Amino acid sequence: MKHLWLLMALVGAVAAPSWAQDAIYRCGNEYTNTKPDARSSKGCKLVEDGNVTVVQGTAVPKSSTPKPNADSVSKMPRVDNAQQKARDSDMRRILQEELNNAQARLEELKREYKNGEPDKLGPETRNYQKYLDRVAELKASLARTESDIAGIRREIDRLPAAARPQ
Repeated sequence: MKHLWLLMALVGAVAAPSWAQDAIYRCGNEYTNTKPDARSSKGCKLVEDGNVTVVQGTAVPKSSTPKPNADSVSKMPRVDNAQQKARDSDMRRILQEELNNAQARLEELKREYKNGEPDKLGPETRNYQKYLDRVAELKASLARTESDIAGIRREIDRLPAAARPQ
C-alpha cells in the first residue's frame, strides 16, 4: 500500500505540468500563447480542443552549383539532325515492338479469360475459391495490359512527325 501511494505521487508530479496549458492563439500561420500578441494582431483565434506542437523549420542552404546562364546553355553539345532522326527512328522501332508484344499478350489473355468464364484447371474443380482467384487475376492482367497498350500508343503519338509512319 505504501508503494502504491508513492507511485501515485510520482505520477502526479510528472503529469501535473502537462495538465495545465495556457491558451494558444493562432494568428495566420503563427501560434502564440501571449494575450498581448494575440490582441494586437488582427485575425487571431483561440485554438480549442487539443495540444499544438510547433516545430521550427530549418533554413535551406544555398546550393553551391550556380544556375545555368545563357552562356553555359549555349555551350551544351548539340545533336545534328541526322543523328536525332536515327534516334527517333530507333525509338519508334522499339515502341512498335513493345506494342506488338503487348497486343499479342492481350489476345492470349482474352482467349484464356473467355469473357469471364475460363476453363477450370486441375485443383480448381474441387476448390472454387482458387478458380475465382485465378479469374480475378486474369481480369486484372487484362486491364493492366490494356493500360500498357494505351501508354505505348501515347508514347508513339508523342514522337516527331518524321519518325512516325506515313
